[in-house]
Amino acid sequence: MSPWNLTDYEVIDTSRVITPALLIYPDKLHHNIQATIKMVGGDANRWRPHIKTAKLSAVVKGYIRDGVKQFKCSTTLELKMACEAGAEDVLVAFSLVGANALRVIEIARDYPKTRVSVLIESAAQLENWIGSSVGVYLDLNSGMNRTGMEADQVEEMIRLAKAAGANFRGLHWYDGHVSMIDPEERQKLAFGGYNRLMDIVAAFEKAGVAIEEVVTSGTPAAPYGYLYPGFQGAPFVQRISPGTVVYNDLSSLKQLPNFGYVPAAVVMATVISHPKPGVITCDAGHKAVGVDSGVPNCAVIGHPGLTPLKPSEEHLPMEVAAGTMPPAIGEKLYLIPRHVCPTVNNFDQALIVDNGQIVSVELVNARGHEHPLSLDK
Repeated sequence: MSPWNLTDYEVIDTSRVITPALLIYPDKLHHNIQATIKMVGGDANRWRPHIKTAKLSAVVKGYIRDGVKQFKCSTTLELKMACEAGAEDVLVAFSLVGANALRVIEIARDYPKTRVSVLIESAAQLENWIGSSVGVYLDLNSGMNRTGMEADQVEEMIRLAKAAGANFRGLHWYDGHVSMIDPEERQKLAFGGYNRLMDIVAAFEKAGVAIEEVVTSGTPAAPYGYLYPGFQGAPFVQRISPGTVVYNDLSSLKQLPNFGYVPAAVVMATVISHPKPGVITCDAGHKAVGVDSGVPNCAVIGHPGLTPLKPSEEHLPMEVAAGTMPPAIGEKLYLIPRHVCPTVNNFDQALIVDNGQIVSVELVNARGHEHPLSLDK
C-alpha cells in the first residue's frame, strides 16, 4: 500500500492541463528542506545542496529563504541560474576545460557577489583558473572511479593547493556509490572513506596548508557525512551535499526512510489506452519520467495495483494486478519517479500546486545546457 495519499497530490481542475506535466508542491518542498536542516543539527551552513535536482530559480530562492546559501552544480547554466537567484557561494562540481572553463570565469565576473569555485585534479586544470577570481577545490576519488585524485597522490594534492595560493578553498569527496539500502553497510563504507579523507587532511596540516572546507556526501551517505566523529570540531567547515532530497524520489525515500521526507515533485499523466486485459497505457514515456535507474521507473500514487512496465519514448504501459479495477481512459495518474533528477530535466515548465490548485507556472530554467556559443567573443 502506498504511504502517500492521492488527495495530497491531486489537482482539482485538470481540464486545461496538457500531460505529461511536472507538478511541484511548495509546502512539501519547504518540508524537505527543513527535514535536511534538521538532519544536520539545525545548522543550514552544513549543507551545500546540489541543484542538478532543483533546476528552478524558484526552488533555489526557497533554499535561500530557509537559510541555505551555498550550493553545488554541474553546468554553466545551473551556475548562472544560481547566481541570478541570489546564491552566495556556488561550487561547480564538475571537471571543466576549454570554453566551459572560460564561461565559468565570465559568469563569476558578471556576478561578483557570488563566490564561485570549481574542481581540479591536475596542474593542467589549475592553469585555467590562475589570475581569475574563481576558487578551486581538489577533487578526490572516493571510490566511484569517475573523476578525482587517488588517495596516494597526497604530495601532488599539496603541491596543487600551494600553487593555487589564495584560490585554494578545500577538498571535494563525493561518495555517491554508497547507495546500498542497508544503513549499517552504508555507514561502514562511508566512514571508511572519511577515515581515508582525514588521513589526507592530516597530511595537509603537517605541510602547513590550511583547508577552508571539506565537501562530502551525496544523498545516500548524507546522514553519515554529518555524523562522522572526525568532522566534529574540525578546523574546517564540513558540508554534506545531497540534492535529491529537495524533491525526493523512490530511491531516496528508500535510502533515507526515517527523516520525514515526502515526494515534492511528481509527474501527472493521462491514461490513453487499454491495449489488452491486464494492461493500461499512459502518456508518460521515458521522455517524461527518467528510466536510467531501471524499471519500474515510477510508482503511481493511490494505485498500488498498477506496476509500470518498460516505457518507450512517449508511452508508459502498466500491468494491472488481478482483481484491480483499471483506471478509465482519460483518468489522471500521479507518478513518483524512481530518479527525479533527470525527470525534472525533461520539462520546460513546472506547475506549482498548492491545496489542489495550480497557483503558478515556473520555468525549469536550468534544464539542459547553455547555448553552445554562449561564450563572449
